[in-house]
Amino acid sequence: MNKRFDFDDKYLIKADYVIGTDEAGRGPGAGPVFAAAVCFVSLDKTTKKLLDKLNDSKQLSEKLREELYEIIVENSIWSVKCGSVEDIEKLNILQTSLLTMKSCVDEIKTKPESENIIVLVDGNKKIPKLKYSQETIIKGDFKSASIAAASIIAKVTRDRYMIELDKEFPMYGWADNKGYMTQQHLDAVDKYGLTKWHRKKFFEKHFEKSQQLSIFGINK
Repeated sequence: MNKRFDFDDKYLIKADYVIGTDEAGRGPGAGPVFAAAVCFVSLDKTTKKLLDKLNDSKQLSEKLREELYEIIVENSIWSVKCGSVEDIEKLNILQTSLLTMKSCVDEIKTKPESENIIVLVDGNKKIPKLKYSQETIIKGDFKSASIAAASIIAKVTRDRYMIELDKEFPMYGWADNKGYMTQQHLDAVDKYGLTKWHRKKFFEKHFEKSQQLSIFGINK
């Protein structure tokens, strides 16, 4: 059985519920960041077995992520939201990620409703002004079932979003690169410029390098 559930269960000694939260899309140069929160209220052995392959979403195949996504949404209380490109540019990616995670946690209503909740946050940064107790868990998506589940919800939702955006902007290859700054993506930016979905500050070093190369007559 997945030991990540045992990790979460130890927090239930003092709390009524455990909520795990994580984000997807902090690194890409285009598209929103997505966050999710997941609370497993009660799971039987059969469902836990179906979730035995829970892991950091980046370590799973797309097919397995999609399969686990369906099981998670059917067997948990969950929320997923996006932090806009505008907020990322205004606040920075870290603060936008944390605030988006907070919105997800705030939206979850436990059954029955309780204030005695512990929130497990992936990483080493606490969520500001959160009404519940929280613990930061470094590499939490490897350790905690609820954080791993949140990472899958956020990742699958964001990937689907970027695939839809790709239909409007196919030249950037977002269906494949999901907005990450691959060479294909960078070459397209040089050719077609930036869109409203690009995080412009993420490209400052790229444009500085391009300018420096052009001074010396070097074409990329």
